[in-house]
Amino acid sequence: MAFCDPFLVKPGEKVDLSEYDPDYCSGFGSKDEAGKHLEKYEKRLADLQALLYAEGKRSLLIVLQGMDAGGKDGTIRHVMGSVNPQSCRVTSFKVPSAEEASHDFLWRIHKAVPRRGEIGIFNRSHYEDVLIVRVHELVPKEVWSKRYDQINDFEAMLSANGVHILKFFLRISRQEQLERFKQRIKDPAKNWKISPDDFKERPFWKQYTAAYAEALGRCSTKQAPWFVIPANHKWYRNLAISCIIVKTLEGLKMKYPRASFDTSKIVLK
Repeated sequence: MAFCDPFLVKPGEKVDLSEYDPDYCSGFGSKDEAGKHLEKYEKRLADLQALLYAEGKRSLLIVLQGMDAGGKDGTIRHVMGSVNPQSCRVTSFKVPSAEEASHDFLWRIHKAVPRRGEIGIFNRSHYEDVLIVRVHELVPKEVWSKRYDQINDFEAMLSANGVHILKFFLRISRQEQLERFKQRIKDPAKNWKISPDDFKERPFWKQYTAAYAEALGRCSTKQAPWFVIPANHKWYRNLAISCIIVKTLEGLKMKYPRASFDTSKIVLK
């Protein structure tokens, strides 16, 4: 996974997001050049998903986090477009409902973890409870500061039970976010994706950056690694994430199960 190494947050590493260039493209000069590789990964991902489903021994959980307009929806649409929706489920985590808020912060997350044989994708996740909660002081520091260890314990438990976890932070620049907001305002088909609250969050860019840096550093583990993905160029974002997912699934050395009967005795007429 040498291609993926620059994006991996090593366990225990202190993260400085300024060291991750959101324009990085790993030598690829154009969208067309990267597209050939992306097509290969898309086909391979479809094959690996079928194998994951048939084997039925484990699952894959993909966590997507990032600033507003970072490209979470686009990643799901383009990276996962080739997979079979029968065994792939996307969960978007919004403001907790009254029922969810009456439980611990991981309760609604655990309910959405993919079953064996499935791929689950979280559009935002349990990490919101050490991000927005921290930035806007929705709970005291003595509460959210304990959640890093709780998250690590939770993810370790999932891993021990056959859930393979990949977490991606989509790294865009503040200027790129502004340009994407402008596009959403200009394009009637994208107006629904923008709200006044998005602009209200922009003054908190530094606070969110600090919150993400600590979450990435404290919660990237061997069993649930974080990857910081350069996301100013959407095509490169898609390529990098596709590569990491494919290489991870290939590393599981999955095999199709044998038939439960003697196929040689089947007579076709």
